[in-house]
Amino acid sequence: MKTVKDAFEHTLQDMYWAENALTKALPKVSKAVNNAELKLAIDGHLKETKGHIKTLEAVFQSLGQEAKGEKCDAMEGLIKEADGLIEEASGHALDVGLIGAAQAVEHYEIARYGTLREWAKVLGHEEAHTLLSSILDEEKAANAKLTALAVMSINEAGKADKK
Repeated sequence: MKTVKDAFEHTLQDMYWAENALTKALPKVSKAVNNAELKLAIDGHLKETKGHIKTLEAVFQSLGQEAKGEKCDAMEGLIKEADGLIEEASGHALDVGLIGAAQAVEHYEIARYGTLREWAKVLGHEEAHTLLSSILDEEKAANAKLTALAVMSINEAGKADKK
């Protein structure tokens, strides 16, 4: 990569791959969690993630490009972390671990979409800027929902584990 345009296009492809990978990973996470509210949040975010893929396709289209992904090592690692928790943890530990893993994914996505949005602005891609802003807003909302679930119920349910 030698230009902002190169970085933008590369990162856009990373995120397209990442969102597609999440559509495969989230059902496994949903099946593994014990907390009903967390399951609903994960299922809801799966639906949003599918929408993010469509929005990213619109971004590619606005740029006159075919939507394609390039393997995102960071997302692959975050998904592997969640898979490891599913294999090793149980009960409250599984739920708190998975909510933490889900927030790590959200934080990564927030960082990437924030960067992409600003690069789109710098490059004069107004439609892409607007579309990426909409994804960023949804990722921030998903993170806030996970934080509320953790603070209000899931972490609290683990208090019995202190013994």
